[in-house]
Amino acid sequence: MVDSEPREGTRRPATLALVGVLILAVGVAGGWALSIVLHPAEDPVSAVDYATATVVQGSVGSSFELSAAALWSTAAAGTNRADGIVTSVDVAAGDSVRPGDVLYTVGLRPVIVAVGAVPSFRSIARGTAGADVRQLQRLLISLGFYRGSISGTVDAATEIAVKAWQRSLGVVPDGVVRPGDLLYVAELPTRVALDPQAVAIGATLSGGEPVLSVLADAPSFSIDVTTAQANQVPDGAGVDITGPDGAVWTSTVASRRTADDGQTVTLALQAADGSAVCGEDCAAVPPQGRTLLDATIVVVPDTTGLVVPTAALVTAADGSTRVVDARGATHAVSVGATANGMAVVTGVDAGLHVRVPTGSSG
Repeated sequence: MVDSEPREGTRRPATLALVGVLILAVGVAGGWALSIVLHPAEDPVSAVDYATATVVQGSVGSSFELSAAALWSTAAAGTNRADGIVTSVDVAAGDSVRPGDVLYTVGLRPVIVAVGAVPSFRSIARGTAGADVRQLQRLLISLGFYRGSISGTVDAATEIAVKAWQRSLGVVPDGVVRPGDLLYVAELPTRVALDPQAVAIGATLSGGEPVLSVLADAPSFSIDVTTAQANQVPDGAGVDITGPDGAVWTSTVASRRTADDGQTVTLALQAADGSAVCGEDCAAVPPQGRTLLDATIVVVPDTTGLVVPTAALVTAADGSTRVVDARGATHAVSVGATANGMAVVTGVDAGLHVRVPTGSSG
C-alpha cells in the first residue's frame, strides 16, 4: 500500500504501485520484454518530493517464458543386407529393441536385430565356422533355442536350433541363416530409429543401405537466446520445462555457447543431479528432429516476506542498507531478494511507512 506524504510546504501527492512478480514473457518469435518497475531517483532522506509505501507481506521474483529445444543424438548402427521389397516395418522411431526382435520384413522375411561386432556378410549353414557363428549361437541361447557350447561352428545341434528359430519366425526351416536375416548392433537393449526413407512399406532394398541408428540414453535440452537475453540469465538459473505429456521437468543452466555471429547464445540445460532432464519420461520426446517445449527460466526464485520498493533502500556510509520512515528516522534492513523494482527485507515491521522519492524540485 502506498500513501502520499509530501514534505512541509509541498503538496505533491504521488502514487506508487506495490507490485509482486513481473513475469517477463518471450514468445518463440517475440521480443524480450524487460521493465524496471522503479528506479531509485534519489536518496529518500534528501528527496524534496516523496511518496510513502507501506511495508507489507508479499513476494518478489523474476522469470522468463521461452522455448526449450529437445534433441536426440543418434549414431549409425546397422546396415541392411536384405534384397527385395519392404513388406512391413515393425518398430517405430524411439522403440527399445532386444535381441531377436523383428525390425522389418523384406519379401515377408523378417530382419532380426542381434548383438555382435561382426556384421552379417554371408550365409551360415551346417559346417560354417567363424566369429559370426559365435554371435548366432549367443543369440539362439538368449532366445532359448540352443543349449550347446559357443563353439563358432554350425554343428547338428546348432542347425536344429536354427530350424526351430525359423519356425517361430514363420519362415521355411531350412537351417540356413542368410546375410539379410540378421542386423547386428554393439549393444542391446537400446532405443533405435530406422531410416524412414529407406525402410518404408513398398520401398525397394538392394543391400548395403545404412538403415538403423541408435539413440542416446536421453535427449539434450537447450535454449537459444540473444546476447542481451543471456546477460539476464546467470549460470545455474533454474529452468522448468513442460514435457509433451504435461509433466514438468526441472533443470538448470549448465553452460553457454555464443554463435560465430555473436548474436545468439545457446544455453545448455541439465538436471541438478546429473541425470536425464526428462527423467523417466524421455520416451515422450519425439526421437526425430528438434522438439520445442514451453520453458520458464527462473532468474530470481519467488521469495516471500516483507516487501518494499527498491527505490526506498538507502546505502549508508558504512555500507549497510537502510530505509527511511515517514518521520525521517532510518532503519537498518537486510535484503533477501530483489526483482523488478521490489525487495524482500528483514529488520522492519509490517505497516511501517517508508519514503520513496518521486522527484525533486527547486
